[in-house]
Amino acid sequence: MAPKKERTAQVSRNPNLIRGIGKYSRSKMYHKRGLWAIKAKNGGSFPRHDKKPAADVPAVKPPKFYPADDVKKPLINKHKPKPTKLRASITPGTVLIILAGRFKGKRVVFLKQLSSGLLLVTGPFKINGVPLRRVNQSYVIGTSTKVDISSVNVEKFDDKYFSKEVQKKKKKGEGEFFEAEKEEKNVLPQDKKDDQKIVDTPLIKAIEGVTDLKTYLAARFSLKQGMKPHELVF
Repeated sequence: MAPKKERTAQVSRNPNLIRGIGKYSRSKMYHKRGLWAIKAKNGGSFPRHDKKPAADVPAVKPPKFYPADDVKKPLINKHKPKPTKLRASITPGTVLIILAGRFKGKRVVFLKQLSSGLLLVTGPFKINGVPLRRVNQSYVIGTSTKVDISSVNVEKFDDKYFSKEVQKKKKKGEGEFFEAEKEEKNVLPQDKKDDQKIVDTPLIKAIEGVTDLKTYLAARFSLKQGMKPHELVF
């Protein structure tokens, strides 16, 4: 191992004669330290350095005590919704098979895609009982059958058209609690019935122009014994 270097004791330029009293005076130390040369070099004044920027002081002081349990902070959601991409097999006029919900197994006609990404479809209602409604494309099968819908106008239909009005629930008294007859049933407005007829009338004419298409739409889709879904061609 290399020998350790001996530390040299630091000697002050102005040693103390007695504790608190130096050997040299203030003016003597001024010349001894060479402060006069530094002053002369900088135009008769000592050089000044810019002050460092002060650290940012928090507006609110951190608390002295912290809660015993961890308090969860809500995370910032930076997700921006992207428009839903329509499947290549689904185009306006394509006959779809609904796979879930109230009209499971029914065949419907695709009209257009709404801004929410849902599909606007109709039975038509007169053929298979499916009204104008919105369907998620995850729950439909696109078939190779198509209907000409060039004469059908669906510009007025959007997501707001299908929104429901929020009604406040009325508190029932003791007498009305057991009376079920007084409960009002939800009745479909007449304007929506008229919209259904306006859409279905030209669509039914186009369906009737194709042989066996009306019977095809009226029939419910189902799998029978021995049928393999992955081998079916729709």
